[in-house]
Amino acid sequence: MNLTPATLAAALDSTNLRLDASAADITALCHEAAAHRFACVMIYPASVPHATRVLAGTGIRIGTVIGFPSGRFSTGAKAAEIDAMHAAGAHEVDIVMNYAALRDGDTGAVAAELRALTQRAHGHGQLVKVIVETCYLDADQRLTALRLCEDAGVEFIKTSTGFGSAGAKVDHIAAWAAARRGDIRIKASGGIKTLADARALLAAGAVRLGTSSAAAIVAELNGGAAAAAGGY
Repeated sequence: MNLTPATLAAALDSTNLRLDASAADITALCHEAAAHRFACVMIYPASVPHATRVLAGTGIRIGTVIGFPSGRFSTGAKAAEIDAMHAAGAHEVDIVMNYAALRDGDTGAVAAELRALTQRAHGHGQLVKVIVETCYLDADQRLTALRLCEDAGVEFIKTSTGFGSAGAKVDHIAAWAAARRGDIRIKASGGIKTLADARALLAAGAVRLGTSSAAAIVAELNGGAAAAAGGY
């Protein structure tokens, strides 16, 4: 895959969901995102107002997580969080599916929640990504999750929170890419640390990558390009 630093950066959601993240850490994340032109910053809801102030005028999008990390919150609580994040300045919401309900076979409840939350977010003009936590789903459940996300009209299906037992897997991405019925996009997240990780997941069909190593991955590509030109 022929990647330039700019095209790679545009595919990266630069993420800080560390439990000990400070306001200074979020400020640094935002400045880094503006410098590299990442797709968005991905942060906790409480950090969104701060990021909105730091990123004002830069054009960098702000993403946040809803029902994170378990997905086991009421639909009303998730909807209220979406509303509050719109008011605070978030452009994108990564909603954790109630994957426990999916595993228990209650697809009707999962479908109803996804439809309601997607409509709520779209009413605010927000882009929707649904995190399904693939490490806890078998192959059939992962395909069911894809169908539910497609039927709800979300823009992205996303692999992982980063808090589960494993992150993004190339074979899971490839299976989703092959099984898509329409134009839903795929975001890989969890455990993406290197340029090789990024290349493999993009080649499998992901178009967004959520990573806390965004700047390091772009630097790795820049270093490789410089070395190839004899300048590193």
